[in-house]
Amino acid sequence: MKTKLLFISTLLLGFTIGAQSTDAPSIAVASPYVNNLTIKPESAAKMMRLEFIKMAKFKVYDEFDMADVLKVSDEFRTGCFGQRCLGKMGQELKVDFVACGSFDGLGNKIVVSVKIVDVKNQTIFKSSVKEFDNQEFELQRMIEIVLKEMNGISVDKVLSDKLSFKNEVITSNNVGRINNSGPRVGVAILTGSLNEFATRSEDQGGLGIAPAVSMIGYQLEGQYVGTENFSALIEGVFNVSGLEQGQFIPSITIMNGFRFGKGGWELAFGPGFSVKTVAKGFFDKDNTFGTPDRYFSETDWNNFALETYGNDPAYQVNGFFQAPSATSFNSNYTNKTYLDKRGTKKINTSFVFAIGRTFRAGALNIPVNLFYSSQKGGGYAGVNVGFNVQKSKQPINKNTGRY
Repeated sequence: MKTKLLFISTLLLGFTIGAQSTDAPSIAVASPYVNNLTIKPESAAKMMRLEFIKMAKFKVYDEFDMADVLKVSDEFRTGCFGQRCLGKMGQELKVDFVACGSFDGLGNKIVVSVKIVDVKNQTIFKSSVKEFDNQEFELQRMIEIVLKEMNGISVDKVLSDKLSFKNEVITSNNVGRINNSGPRVGVAILTGSLNEFATRSEDQGGLGIAPAVSMIGYQLEGQYVGTENFSALIEGVFNVSGLEQGQFIPSITIMNGFRFGKGGWELAFGPGFSVKTVAKGFFDKDNTFGTPDRYFSETDWNNFALETYGNDPAYQVNGFFQAPSATSFNSNYTNKTYLDKRGTKKINTSFVFAIGRTFRAGALNIPVNLFYSSQKGGGYAGVNVGFNVQKSKQPINKNTGRY
């Protein structure tokens, strides 16, 4: 991709040079100094030439013609960064000015420095140094901002603010807070009592679905403590599960998270909340009633007893049927609380633990997480993927003088 962009930039350079004013002063761009960045010096030089051409204030020396003239001197091709060397280069090229830059990756910032040497007077004509947030993929825009400011051309303030380095104090009272929000999609496998509830037939109060459900939702994320290699997060996730199987199962999860290093590894944990429906009943695990593993709610048992024992004189009291208890047939069949969609609605709580990594593509964050949600009797395990855009970075306490 980078090769294609550079090829297009070279074509633009070639087409635009012909349209440059012959009255404009001439300028050559020397190979810049690059430190702790992945871009090659020749690529950075192409970006500088393109931005000079777009400003239309100089007649920019063609890079290929420049290479032909300078091929006799190794000094000019590599390591020509100082004022004296740049002045000599300009005399060799017979131009009015020579521009050179340096691009330094320093921790969480990029420092862009550009100077323009007046060849005739052998002096620094203009120079500028500016700090940017470490977003190397935006290097050309950084160059654009520096060159425009050097030459008195207005700069897009919104763009400049987004790229500028914020030298914020990294403390719990005044940290950069990143606000990322975006959709989440995933899949989960139900375990334990949730697995049984999902696969149980609907006529027994179950859902009658496969024990694997899709999840779709939305995540709100905020950073409340951050350094270059560590950040603490608060995350809120709203999910709806089971839509592909005709179910609507909403849940809300609030998690405290920690992200480590530039690799974006993270872990998070916190409570989850949803609505469940429950009823008292038992399972015919011993096949006492010829219905192996069937679930009986209290209502199911009363109906079953009436149908099975309704005409048995042993269960008639004063001419009325009195249903026997299940424990009179099997002492293990005491009524307990089970999930039952026909039952009473209650708030369900769970504890969620997640671990994963955030992959970055520009301002786009792509978090991929493995998670497990544990609750009494079961839970669900799965994977989800998010799409978050880093929108802003602001101090938590705007008035830092207040306590």
